[in-house]
Amino acid sequence: MAGSPHKIQRIITLSSGKSRGSNLLSIYRFFAEQHLPVEIATAVFTSAKSPACASCQELGIPTLIIPAGDMLAFEERLVALAYKENAQLIALCGFMKLLSPDCLAALKIPVLNIHPALLPKYGGRGMYGMKVHEAVFAAGESFSGATIHRVDPIYDHGEILSQKTVDIADCSCPQEIADRVLAIEHEIYAPTILDELQRL
Repeated sequence: MAGSPHKIQRIITLSSGKSRGSNLLSIYRFFAEQHLPVEIATAVFTSAKSPACASCQELGIPTLIIPAGDMLAFEERLVALAYKENAQLIALCGFMKLLSPDCLAALKIPVLNIHPALLPKYGGRGMYGMKVHEAVFAAGESFSGATIHRVDPIYDHGEILSQKTVDIADCSCPQEIADRVLAIEHEIYAPTILDELQRL
């Protein structure tokens, strides 16, 4: 870790109100199990209905509900939270909105997102959840994968930081592709966050 080896670096995660928290919890486990000096300062959800809220609370991860119906108000609260928590990075974990250029500029810290496909061919703007895997399956692709990138406010296809490919030739339905790709997401997201923090 760059700087003092004992300094704890703090991140914020953003998730939708429907998130099951799969990537969020894999990030938490990665840093906790390896005893790395990184912690989730706050897990932000757009609704308390998210199944992941209870999981975070059980693990002692601080949670905060910020409705995203008014994105300007959401972004103002997010920026204030990032400063209050002295966060070094924000990781999107199933967040279904685009952050504005003004918000990204005000945050002044890296904001990362993960797509369940290899960009830019699949996983683009407006294609979320199973839609990505359905598109890959319908196209008869033999490979899919996961892509982590810095958030771009226009296309959500910012600078790619990490990608990994997975063979899906034997998958018989989109759900099988989704399960295989999710395992890849879990494998690469937290290490990429760590790499980004080490550059700060």
